Amino acid sequence: MQDWGNGPSSEDFEKKVIEIKNHFKNKFGQQKGFLPIVIIAFLILVGGYSSMYEVDTEETGVVLRFGEFHSFAEPGLHFKMPLGVDRVYLVQTGRVLKEEFGFRTVKPDVRSTYTKRGLEEESLTLTGDLNVSDVEWIVQFQVSDPFKFIFRIKDPVGTIRDIAEAMVRKAIGNANVTEVLTTERALLANEIQVDLQSTLNNYDIGVRIVTVKFQDVTPPDPVKAAYNEVNESEQQRESLIFQAREQFNREVPRARGEAKKVLQEAEGYAVERVNKARGETNRFLALLTEYRKAPSVTRSRIYLETLEEVLPRLDEIYVMDAQNAGALPLLPLRKALEGGAK
Repeated sequence: MQDWGNGPSSEDFEKKVIEIKNHFKNKFGQQKGFLPIVIIAFLILVGGYSSMYEVDTEETGVVLRFGEFHSFAEPGLHFKMPLGVDRVYLVQTGRVLKEEFGFRTVKPDVRSTYTKRGLEEESLTLTGDLNVSDVEWIVQFQVSDPFKFIFRIKDPVGTIRDIAEAMVRKAIGNANVTEVLTTERALLANEIQVDLQSTLNNYDIGVRIVTVKFQDVTPPDPVKAAYNEVNESEQQRESLIFQAREQFNREVPRARGEAKKVLQEAEGYAVERVNKARGETNRFLALLTEYRKAPSVTRSRIYLETLEEVLPRLDEIYVMDAQNAGALPLLPLRKALEGGAK
C-alpha cells in the first residue's frame, strides 16, 4: 500500500533511539546513572516532535490508531499519539485532480508544453467501422472519501486510469470514425463519464468524476490529409443546412402570413357580398309585400324614389307639357349660348 503520510514511522524512531543509545553508551559507558536520563530526555523530545503534524488547506488527514481508522483531520496544526501509535495519511480532497491520456504535460506554466512521445499505444484507438483515430483526453476527479481512496484498493489512481481507458475504448469502439472526429464527440464524453462514475461507485473507492473531456481527436498522420478534407466537407454541409433552415424559417412564416391575409380578405369579401345580397333580397321582398297591398301607391312611391335618385345626376331638367310641342326646337338653345359665350 502506498504511504500517503508525512509523520515519522515507529521503525525510524526505534533506529534513532538505538543509535543514540549506543553513542551515549560508548561515550558514557562508565556513568551508568547518566545514560537512562539521556535516553528518557531524548524519548520525550522525539515523542513531542512526532506528536505534531500539519494538514494543508487542500488536504484531509486520515488518522489511524493502532492500525485502525480513528478520525479525519481538517486543515491546520494537530496533535497525535507519538511513537507510531497514531499514523496520519494526507489526501488532497480540496483539489480537482487530473489524469492525462495520450499526452503528458511537460512544463505546466503560462505556456505549457506537451509531449506524445512513447504514448502512441495509449492514444491510438480503433473505431466501430475498423478505422483508427488518435485520441487525447483527460479525466478530472475529486476524492470524496479519503479513507476509502487510500485503503479500499492498492493503487487508486492506476485503477482510475485503467477503467477510464477501458471506457474510452469501449465508447469509441461502438461509434464510427465520423462521429468520433466530428459530431458526436461531446456525447461520447458524457457517456464515458457516466459509465466511469458507475464503475467506480461499484468499486467504492470514494472518487467523484468531475469531467471527461477529449482534448484532441485526429486521424493518424498517414491519413490526416484525407480526413481533414472529410471534416471540411462535413462542416460545409452543416453550414449549408443551417443556411437552409434560416431561409426556411424566414420565408415559410412570411408565405403563411400572406396566405392567411388573402384568405381573410376573401372571407370578408364573401361575407360582405352575402350580406349585401341578403339585404337586397329582404328589400325586394318588403317592396313586393307592399306592392301587393297597394299596387298604385307602391308604383308611385317607387317612381318618385327613382326620380330622387336619378334627377340629381342631370345637368338640366325640363318639365314638358304633352300638348305644348313648340318648345322642342328651343331645347338646345342654352347649350348653344353657353358655347358661344366661351
